[in-house]
Amino acid sequence: NKHWLIRQAKTPMTNSSIQFLDDAYRKRWQTLLSVDDLIEKLVKKLEVNGELDNTYIFYTSDNGFHTGQFSLPIDKRQLYEFDIKVPLLVRGPGIKPNQTSKMLVANIDLGPTILDIAGYDLNKTQMDGMSLLPLLRGEKNVTWRSDFLVEYQGEGYNGSDPTCPGLGPGVTHCFPDCVCEDSYNNTYACVRTLSASWDLQYCEFDDREVFVEVYNLTADPHQINNIAKTIDQEILEKMNYRLMMLQSCSGATCRTPGVFDPGYRFDPRLMFSNHGLRARRFSAQFL
Repeated sequence: NKHWLIRQAKTPMTNSSIQFLDDAYRKRWQTLLSVDDLIEKLVKKLEVNGELDNTYIFYTSDNGFHTGQFSLPIDKRQLYEFDIKVPLLVRGPGIKPNQTSKMLVANIDLGPTILDIAGYDLNKTQMDGMSLLPLLRGEKNVTWRSDFLVEYQGEGYNGSDPTCPGLGPGVTHCFPDCVCEDSYNNTYACVRTLSASWDLQYCEFDDREVFVEVYNLTADPHQINNIAKTIDQEILEKMNYRLMMLQSCSGATCRTPGVFDPGYRFDPRLMFSNHGLRARRFSAQFL
């Protein structure tokens, strides 16, 4: 009940794929040693110059990375938690140590945060993200998002991959045993939402099927079971509409209440108006 690119992986993984994966995983840890050295030198230099307590340090990444999940060797192009979650560690003036925030933060928030630290008026910008500074300083009663957009545009060759000609055209990044990590129709958009009552991910693929994947991460944290065909129809409609809104928003309109916020307003008639092909295709399949 997953997209075909996940289903084509060999399960259980073959010994050659496991050996390839183990070698790549080991080399990634070896590379991180140099990152550790770099951070240590930077922090010590700031300390020597008397600037450590006056400097914000952000430690993060551009994407997650899977290493064997769902029998996929190594890559970063899937919609699941192991590919979309990234670390974010921050230290600096006014930030208490050893605290963890459960708020939904995205990479679009880094720009507004740095501008806010610099004292720039964020009302003068049209950035989609939000400043993390109130969260970092532990301020109370901060209004924050309950969902965000995840998108990816699949890559693929016009011709067949020379190592895996039997899979036909459109696939790419094929590893041992012809397990391919990407394709043209691995193009999707998702709403990842977190509220008091729901921990949910809703995704649509831009392919001939308009394939939909939905996961309840409270009951299914490893995203094993796609519940798109069993979840309440009204939730599907709302998530589809919310996805359209997040894909077309800009600036402050990206910070409107999510589906499970008390302030959310949904008019199903809008799904059948001129808001684009995506909603009509979805509606034809599921309604």
